[in-house]
Amino acid sequence: MAENRQTGQGRALRSQPSERDLQKTSTYIVPCFLCVELVIMAGTVLLAYYFEYTDTFPVHLQGFFCYDKTFSKPFPGPEDDSKAPPVLVYSLVTAIPTVTILIGEVTGFLVKTDGAQEKTIVSADCCFFNPLLRRIVRFLGVYSFGLFTTTIFANAGQVVTGNQTPHFLSACKPNYTALGCQSPLQYISERRACTGNPYLVASARKSFPSKDAALSFYSAVYTVMYITLVFGTKGTRLTKPTLCLLLVSLAVLVGVVRVTEHRNHWSDVLAGFLTGGAIAAFLVSCVINNFKPTQLAGPVPPPPPPPPQHSQRQDPPLGMPLVSLPRVVESPLEKLSGLQVRGRGGSEGEEEEEAAEEVLLREGARVSNDPTGLLSQIQHCNTQLQGYRTLRSHDHQPIPSPAPPDVLLPSRRCLTSSV
Repeated sequence: MAENRQTGQGRALRSQPSERDLQKTSTYIVPCFLCVELVIMAGTVLLAYYFEYTDTFPVHLQGFFCYDKTFSKPFPGPEDDSKAPPVLVYSLVTAIPTVTILIGEVTGFLVKTDGAQEKTIVSADCCFFNPLLRRIVRFLGVYSFGLFTTTIFANAGQVVTGNQTPHFLSACKPNYTALGCQSPLQYISERRACTGNPYLVASARKSFPSKDAALSFYSAVYTVMYITLVFGTKGTRLTKPTLCLLLVSLAVLVGVVRVTEHRNHWSDVLAGFLTGGAIAAFLVSCVINNFKPTQLAGPVPPPPPPPPQHSQRQDPPLGMPLVSLPRVVESPLEKLSGLQVRGRGGSEGEEEEEAAEEVLLREGARVSNDPTGLLSQIQHCNTQLQGYRTLRSHDHQPIPSPAPPDVLLPSRRCLTSSV
């Protein structure tokens, strides 16, 4: 019992990953993080800042038609007076994914066993990167990078296209008399056609795509994919769909508000949804591999033993199917083997038995390899049988051997008949 208990304990210890197996040495993780990833992140943030708060990239000036009803919607007021102000949108876009990822990673780290955790990276024997910290930094870092990338794409589209908002003419306040507008079909392309506030006019020229719609949908898609791929809800089937639909509904609601307040067109909102969703899907699937952890490599199982080498039997000629003869009549060689086993005892009998088996195998191989010489093989078997006709038993009395049948058929062990 004690030996069995020790054996079981040793087996359990071997099955658990050791501390050395839970670590992975990496020399390049710190230099790459400091010299590559942080530089790219800083450049992305700086570019987004220049697009948003400076005039480094001037907006393309598009003209307009006189009295165009598409751009004549009433001015909705500043962005802060909106039902979905930028402060609220940006706060939700930042807070909801961050809280969701933190809850998911901490819960997963506490629930998972050691064998299912990622490896702890050791760099230069002084820096240990915990799997929980690595995953949080990775997922939130990629999310932040995507957030600024979405901002750059949206601002770049607005600067390049210069599409006007539905309230453009209300903010522009053109002097139609000075411009000589006599017909609604007259196109105005003068740079000084607007007499309104220059800041409001510049903002009214940035409509396509909607930046708020792009950011909200990017955040929703990223968080929805995280919930779907990471969270495991075995006891309920409606928790994850409810959370996902709630997040997507909030993003869609932001776009609806932008349209109803005449701040963007429907096409601007749809383009923003497409931009944010595409960036989120690309980052999740191609950059962080669908939030999948790096699993520990388990012990390599031994290779399976090679299959036994069976002697390949030659196929019969075409048109001649194989038919197994029934074992109704014993062959003379089988009778010879049985009589020899009964008539000999001890080591001498065993030697005779082995010799008889060799004869059987040799004669069977000849018959199977040379079907055309079947008759000659049968005659040879009969000749060998005549030499062992009289065998002595244990009391040294001759045992009469039964006479061979009229037609001797080899056994199935040494003959595959062709019919």
